[in-house]
Amino acid sequence: MKALLGRWALIVPAGLLIFAFMVLPMLLMALMSWLEPAQFGGVKWGQYTPESYIKFLFDRNLDDSLSLNTDYLSIFSRSFWLSLVTTITTLLVAFPVAFYIALQPPKRRTWLMLLITIPFWTNLLVRTYAWILLLRNGGLIDSSLSGLGLLSAPLNIMYTPLAVQIGLVYAFLPFMVLPIYTSLEKLDWRLLEAAYDLYANRWQTLRRIVLPLAAPGMVAGCILVFVPALGTYFIPELLGGSKTLMIGNLIQQQFGTSRNWSFGAALSFALLAIVLIFMLFYALRFRGKGSLT
Repeated sequence: MKALLGRWALIVPAGLLIFAFMVLPMLLMALMSWLEPAQFGGVKWGQYTPESYIKFLFDRNLDDSLSLNTDYLSIFSRSFWLSLVTTITTLLVAFPVAFYIALQPPKRRTWLMLLITIPFWTNLLVRTYAWILLLRNGGLIDSSLSGLGLLSAPLNIMYTPLAVQIGLVYAFLPFMVLPIYTSLEKLDWRLLEAAYDLYANRWQTLRRIVLPLAAPGMVAGCILVFVPALGTYFIPELLGGSKTLMIGNLIQQQFGTSRNWSFGAALSFALLAIVLIFMLFYALRFRGKGSLT
């Protein structure tokens, strides 16, 4: 009986915190997405309408008919594309880095992992502002290339999808390296020796032994990169300007300048549904194979 009470004493506080700071706000957002927007911002409590979800795909004309509007779909598709390219790029860069670190002696691994985590010591917002100084016309990259005689005109990278892509890859690369390294660190290197003894070449060893065993870490890294990249806000705001809106910027506009809280809540739930689908896919694909890494 005492053991049971002790377990509940540990579970109840955590459960209350999760309910108060996660479940309750999500329920409030779900309710708000079905409420009618007020004239000067906020919502009209007690007046329910599916208009916010209809607005995502359609425009309502003066005669109350509906016409297809793909503007919001284009923002979602742009966010998906940038997040997907970010995930693939970080995976291609992070795997050889993590594999190299895993091959090093334990003492050197510690120092290399320290170098990977050093960016976390500085706020990401400050680091994103640093990229503005690097990428803007006349910035460090432009001036360096001009000084070497390799550039005669500005690159004009700032406020383009490329600038946003660079910022996303830089920001989320450590989130891909860490889970892959965790999987490779647990690898039994005797399996590689056995593969070489059986006359397997390096590509066969990588494809049939290393990649399958590192797959849980790679998938975990893809989720840790794709999901936050999909909803990121200030990186496209600072590096892309108004030309490269993503889902996070669209939601912020609805709660900020547009003051259409119900539509912003509906967009938030659309983003949440996408994230849950990816998490469900991961849970079904790697069910019974342990933790994320």
